Amino acid sequence: VEQPVPEETVTSSFGRFIQSVQPRHLTPTVLQRSKRMVLDSIGVGLLGSTTDVFELSLQHCQHMYAPDDISFVYGRSGTKLSPTLAAFVNGVAAHSMDFDDTWHPATHPSGAVLPALLAITEMLPSNSQPSGLDFLVAFNVGIEIQGRLMRFSNEAHNIPKRFHPPSVVGTMGSAAACARLLSLENSQCSNALAIAASLAGAPMANAATQSKPLHIGNASRLGLEAALLASRGLEASPLILDAVSGVAGFSAFYEDYVPCPLGSPKGEHRFLLEEQDMAFKRFPAHLGMHWVADAASTVHKSLVGLSGGTINPSLMNDILLRVPHSKYINRQFPQSEHQARHSFQFNACTALLDGEVTPWSFQPEALMRPELHMLLSRVRVEHPHDNPANFDHMYGEVQVTLASGDVLQGRCDTFYGHWRNPLSDESLHKKFCNNASTVLAPEKVDRLAEAVDGLEYLANCKPLLAQLQ
Repeated sequence: VEQPVPEETVTSSFGRFIQSVQPRHLTPTVLQRSKRMVLDSIGVGLLGSTTDVFELSLQHCQHMYAPDDISFVYGRSGTKLSPTLAAFVNGVAAHSMDFDDTWHPATHPSGAVLPALLAITEMLPSNSQPSGLDFLVAFNVGIEIQGRLMRFSNEAHNIPKRFHPPSVVGTMGSAAACARLLSLENSQCSNALAIAASLAGAPMANAATQSKPLHIGNASRLGLEAALLASRGLEASPLILDAVSGVAGFSAFYEDYVPCPLGSPKGEHRFLLEEQDMAFKRFPAHLGMHWVADAASTVHKSLVGLSGGTINPSLMNDILLRVPHSKYINRQFPQSEHQARHSFQFNACTALLDGEVTPWSFQPEALMRPELHMLLSRVRVEHPHDNPANFDHMYGEVQVTLASGDVLQGRCDTFYGHWRNPLSDESLHKKFCNNASTVLAPEKVDRLAEAVDGLEYLANCKPLLAQLQ
């Protein structure tokens, strides 16, 4: 008996895309941009392996689970975990300092996908190892799925208030990327997305705490688990991405969710990464901080010119910040490094004092400087109506009134590193080397950069993995 053709749904269109996208769909622009993302994410993860939250997460996995030495862990020679736990702790490392890439609509796409793919690659037997190009296809599938899902909601375009986006779309992206690398068929890919939706979501209340990096770690790990469960035949809702009246699917995460099918890549699929580049951070803090830091750095130059080189905080009577309205990044007196990474006031005042914000700015000795707290006590915040909480349209403005009555102003509409003004290859490579060299020898750092640069030409990923171990 001839079976009827299944009805096309949004969910099935996503499953078909994951299964059928081909290397030819990766243009030179997409290849180059995605390799920059891989390089930056590895460097950030290696640096993140030096943090307390990474150490706590690693100890938890080592003490609570039976040994399963398969997949490497960032920054720990000879330490291996099961693939899912390695994806978790390496995902934590990627976001432990809020130094990872950011896209628009707002999410951190690489940290949720890359650790899961690296873990799977080590899990697969030698005769099933993916080529470097296979790896990049899977990575781009994971990034593309996140971008498409974010575009189903106007709410998602603004700085989030309810769910931390990587914990939602990152979990789905990880599942999609892993499903692709595991060569699952259409319905299994759809099931992987549906299973991932049941494992997704974390509230914004845990931003600016040690728990926020867990959102990325869980996205990576749970997306991988969703794909593995789907590969074993576990089924889930075939309408998880569709709008079904009276039944919440993925729409549970966004109030104004309006899905549409993802076109078949049989012809020429245009990846979102082709149209919009990624934002790469110059210092480890929430993306919104980069606008006020750049604006304050402009004022710092003027202060240096007036004072002859020495910044005297007592000469600044009033500091006014004009920034978007977003409660969780409006923190006048941060009490920890994680709060400082989410504080307009801290990052503006640090840049006023030092002319820049760096990884050192969040060390305890920097956080507790008396001169910094003097400035923090003089900060006021305004939220102009023309300054939306949206990374594509916001700006940062810093106005300093001196004891003399003079007023100095700085404004930033697009910081260096934003997708409209991306880091040069030289700047990105410098950031990677600075980060990776905290735990790797210089020759390994160089070989790692070379492996990523030529990733699409590798017959398998062993040259990449060798440097990470």
